Amino acid sequence: MKTYVALFRGINVGGKNMLAMKDLVATLEDAGCQDVATYIQSGNAVFRSDEADASLLSGRIKAAIEERHGFELRVLVLASEEMERAVRSNPFPEAEPRTLHVYFLAASPERPDLEGLEGIKGDRERFVLGDGVFYLHAPDGIGRSKLAANVEKLLGVPATARNWRTVRKVMEMADQRG
Repeated sequence: MKTYVALFRGINVGGKNMLAMKDLVATLEDAGCQDVATYIQSGNAVFRSDEADASLLSGRIKAAIEERHGFELRVLVLASEEMERAVRSNPFPEAEPRTLHVYFLAASPERPDLEGLEGIKGDRERFVLGDGVFYLHAPDGIGRSKLAANVEKLLGVPATARNWRTVRKVMEMADQRG
């Protein structure tokens, strides 16, 4: 049995796609996930499954949410090893956790516009494109960051971002499951 992390995009944001975490847990269990735990209301879950293919799990979970709750959203399912690699590969270990964000990519960018990203980054912002992840250190916050607002467009792939505290907590939860 493998441990997985599911990162949901677009639930409980701005009053749309409202989904209580207890309902998310029940939906994941109905989709065959076991030992399910969630972290904060914005959509982070850790679970175990006999399924070896993360993309099949993602599709199954997405379909279960649509069927049970009536809305569609993106879900990225990662094996715990992928999350662990993202943590180990952090290029900004000195960054204050609230200023570091990790964008988990749905696919490897074929033609990322790194020059475009470089051209719009703030004076104190730094970024690194890694294996399946994009790290953004934004010491002045991401609320007004042009770079943060354009990551998906300039990388050319869907992504979902988490701050470093959330990444660490979710990784801790995955470690507890083995």
